[in-house]
Amino acid sequence: MPCIQTSSPGAMPHQHHGRVLSGCCAAEAASTAAATAAVSGTTTRCGAHDGEVPAEVARHHEHAAPGPGRCCSAVVQHVAAPAAAVWSVVRRFDQPQAYKRFVRSCALLAGDGGVGTLREVRVVSGLPAASSRERLEILDDESHVLSFRVVGGEHRLNNYLSVTTVHPSPAAPDSATVVVESYVVDVPPGNTPEDTRVFVDTIVKCNLQSLAKTAEKLFSSP
Repeated sequence: MPCIQTSSPGAMPHQHHGRVLSGCCAAEAASTAAATAAVSGTTTRCGAHDGEVPAEVARHHEHAAPGPGRCCSAVVQHVAAPAAAVWSVVRRFDQPQAYKRFVRSCALLAGDGGVGTLREVRVVSGLPAASSRERLEILDDESHVLSFRVVGGEHRLNNYLSVTTVHPSPAAPDSATVVVESYVVDVPPGNTPEDTRVFVDTIVKCNLQSLAKTAEKLFSSP
């Protein structure tokens, strides 16, 4: 889905909105986000979640305008399980293979699962990638927000930044959940922004569909 530019100078990139960034990491992230917004004068939001979640959730999926050579998108998934059950799966930065189908294994390289933790993910064969090193940027247990940044590895998706929010469904807040995952990434050489969005959206959609099945099974277990 194409990005939608807005002209609200006061809007902040999503890194700034996590409430539990901890210590100096929080100050550095907020400072960087503010500086980026001030320079660009605009933010970009991926509009797939428009009308699906309230503004306080949607704002986490705003970020500095990608510019040439970058693209972004967002995917929405409805889950027939309470937000707490869904979040209990999403928040485990050390166990992405619990629901991400294309992850073969995950090992922590630094940290204990909190903000700043670095992991190395090995992917299944058949994808144009072998591994990915990822840093946890936001882990907000109160607002149910998780963000990570790809910082290395053997793949073509450079400067990848993902944000996932978990929110009770307005239609059934006690028994259903809306999950939104947005990302911004470099467009690989030889590809178009649309090519990149289609490829990454497909992976994200598969992951979120698997998340729904995992959380629903967890919720239905005695």
